[in-house]
Amino acid sequence: MKLSLKRRTSRQLALFGGAVIATATLTLFGPGMTRVRAALQDSPKNVVDEAWQIVYREYVDGSFNNNNWQAIRQELLSKNYTTREQAYAALKTALEKLKDPYTRFMDPKQFEALTNQTSGELSGIGVRLEVNEQTKRLTVVEPIENSPASKAGIRSGDEVLAIDGKSTKGMTVEDASNLIRGEAGTKITLKINRNAQLLSLNLVRARIELPTVRYSLKQEGASRVGYIRLNEFSAHAAEQMRRAIQDLTAKNVEGFILDLRGNPGGLLQSSIDISRMWMEQGPIVKTVDRQGHNEDIAANQTAMTKLPLVVLVDGNSASSSEILTGALKDNKRAVIVGSQTFGKALVQSVHSLSDGSGLAVTVAHYYTPNGTDISHKGIEPNVKIDLTDSQRQYLATNPKLIATMDDPQYARALSVLQQVAKKSPLPTASTQQAITPNTTKHQE
Repeated sequence: MKLSLKRRTSRQLALFGGAVIATATLTLFGPGMTRVRAALQDSPKNVVDEAWQIVYREYVDGSFNNNNWQAIRQELLSKNYTTREQAYAALKTALEKLKDPYTRFMDPKQFEALTNQTSGELSGIGVRLEVNEQTKRLTVVEPIENSPASKAGIRSGDEVLAIDGKSTKGMTVEDASNLIRGEAGTKITLKINRNAQLLSLNLVRARIELPTVRYSLKQEGASRVGYIRLNEFSAHAAEQMRRAIQDLTAKNVEGFILDLRGNPGGLLQSSIDISRMWMEQGPIVKTVDRQGHNEDIAANQTAMTKLPLVVLVDGNSASSSEILTGALKDNKRAVIVGSQTFGKALVQSVHSLSDGSGLAVTVAHYYTPNGTDISHKGIEPNVKIDLTDSQRQYLATNPKLIATMDDPQYARALSVLQQVAKKSPLPTASTQQAITPNTTKHQE
């Protein structure tokens, strides 16, 4: 499968990362496939054979990890499945033979969750929830801007006592989310406790765009810094990134810090579009499929800014995050600060199956512009600074301190950005200690 963006339809997308989506109409082919297809149409074996065909057609390793994939098909179709769950279990067992955690089957519920996540949208009321550690009650973290929740006046700190009359006592965030989500246009009632005042709010679910980009202007001493955090390469990430760069540029920032820490990846097109916002020219990534076909993807002179850029990464920055990081590093467009990245250099395509389930299958390997294979190695930052366990725990329990001077990696990124803005020599391993910014007692 040649990963050509021109030929790839909107119904089938190549992707990087664990959080991805694509749907496809499948055509089974091969000797006797028409007869087999008719015989399997109403059988759980239908989905098994659909998935087998996709792997047979697209999987990056033509030896299937030294497995006889034809024999595996015969074994799968020789069994009698009385339920879809039995067929699903057999398919998962077969896929395990590939020894590839990224080629995986998803039941309809899992596939729907993946679809919602990577599309950057969901159908609901637009509210982030948590179980408060002190009260143990389901609590609103924040309503999403312009969502039914925000329009209804729901506030951060509101306690959700009941959803459509069902008590939330002891309910997990996942259980509550499943109750709140639903078809756009349908109604839902929440019972809210706000500072001992009980409220009953009637809302109508809507299709909501999820924010994957958060940004702010930071006045750091004499420096005006544009800080952008990208959580995932979703279908809406590129347009949200574009707005962030435009807004911060209009505020006369002197440079940018792009935070990719914890970003697991996402859609191929999103990573390419975002790379092109920062790079005027140069290669972005090269993919190679199982036939050895190469595809080189490059910038196209559409960069939005030439201001200094520092990129923050960590061990959970993976896939599309590594595509963007590798492109910016190899083209010397940015200085990379933080910890070694995850090291995932495989490309997946994701398909919907006939019963609403889905299959992700690895279809290619990718390389950074310099030809580096980052598999199981990751990308080495220009300026490496690892957090201690206690620092990570401290930031995890105090998320408002992320991207402040209490955040050692951000503090180092700021110092580097200020040096780059002054056109000072970039830090090296021997000079890193000398440029360590003043930090608080929470650093070790």
